[in-house]
Amino acid sequence: MTIAPASAAALPRARAQRRVLTVLICAQILSGAGLAAGVTVGALLAQDMLGTTSLAGLLAALATAGSALAAVAIGRVCQAYGRRPGLAAGYLAGAVGSAGVVAAAVAGSAALLFAAMFVYGAGTATNLLARYAGVDLAAPAYRARALSSVLVATTLGGVAGPSLAAPTGDLAHSLGIPRLAGLFLLSGAAYALAALVLAIWLRPDPLLLARALEAERAPAAVAHPAQAGGRPAGVMVGAVVMVVTQLVMVAIMTMTPVHMHDHGHGATASGLVISIHIGAMYLTAPLSGWLVDRYGPLPVAAASALALLAAGLVAANARGGSATVLAVALALLGVGWSLGLVSGTAMITDAVPLATRARTQGLVDVSIAIAGATGGMASGLVAAAAGYPLLAVGGGILALLSIAPAVAAGSARRAPAPAPAPAPAPRNGPAHRPAGR
Repeated sequence: MTIAPASAAALPRARAQRRVLTVLICAQILSGAGLAAGVTVGALLAQDMLGTTSLAGLLAALATAGSALAAVAIGRVCQAYGRRPGLAAGYLAGAVGSAGVVAAAVAGSAALLFAAMFVYGAGTATNLLARYAGVDLAAPAYRARALSSVLVATTLGGVAGPSLAAPTGDLAHSLGIPRLAGLFLLSGAAYALAALVLAIWLRPDPLLLARALEAERAPAAVAHPAQAGGRPAGVMVGAVVMVVTQLVMVAIMTMTPVHMHDHGHGATASGLVISIHIGAMYLTAPLSGWLVDRYGPLPVAAASALALLAAGLVAANARGGSATVLAVALALLGVGWSLGLVSGTAMITDAVPLATRARTQGLVDVSIAIAGATGGMASGLVAAAAGYPLLAVGGGILALLSIAPAVAAGSARRAPAPAPAPAPAPRNGPAHRPAGR
């Protein structure tokens, strides 16, 4: 019995996709722990070393600026050589940055701290870019759920990491390292292990295999030249959704531990709130993926704006910096981020062909990183000048006013064009004869 060519290609593709998702999930569990360090104690470490709240967001801004540069570099490496070398190199850079933060804390050097956090941002960029690797071999009807599987794997490390703030602080203290740098010891080890997992086991490379399978269907691409060129409108709408989502999430999240510290809460309480936030970001990813596959990305993007607005309103009404209320607010913030990232990623993936996918994805994630850097930088300034409640409410309103028009524009572009009026039947006679006849 002879298997049809399409079926023969589908079998190894499905097996490879299962292996790719397994390896990515293992790496994301580790990288989640690395990501959590900067989120939980980065602003507090900057505040402690700089002695001012207004520049506490600078550390997050530098980390996200570093992730912007890393996203470009990783996207280019993936485009040329595949996902495996690009993602492994990104996580290795994150490990180097973590070690640099520890060294800066020991030396008391603000300049080294800023430089190290810039490099540390590569780990954040890689953690996000890994979601695209989970989609390369996925069937179109399951793309959102595939990328959400990669995102949700970050939860275990991301939730466990902040909760280890106190134990790793004790370990750091016993080694002669400032307590606030303790989580960066964990971060460096986690990022290094994630790089090792990808370098050894991410085979076959999902992007390279997807291109090879696509090449076998080259005649179909020629038959549909419009699809081969991508859909710029989809890229634009998806980018706007993810950029605004990232900006608002980073701005509110960055200053929440500082706001709690100012109201007398310790590292354990703020670590718990951030753990809940990260859990909401990633644990809800499967639901976000299912919603996108079921209803399309545009309604889910609209829902993300509403969730971000609700998060801002709840955070602004946390009387006395209530840890319970702030935990609810940051859970809503995480849900809004998940809905926005999954829906925006789905738009980008659907709009860009494999031939240019990795490079375009890297450039889009540069915009996301720049938005995060802007949110991190502005958060400290706004909180110092106008207070945390105004920062939270303003972020929610910005999300609603920015994402809603983008979704409306995307819906208008997707609306089917009216059928053209039938051409009038030709009539005989001199007035209707072709010219020159």
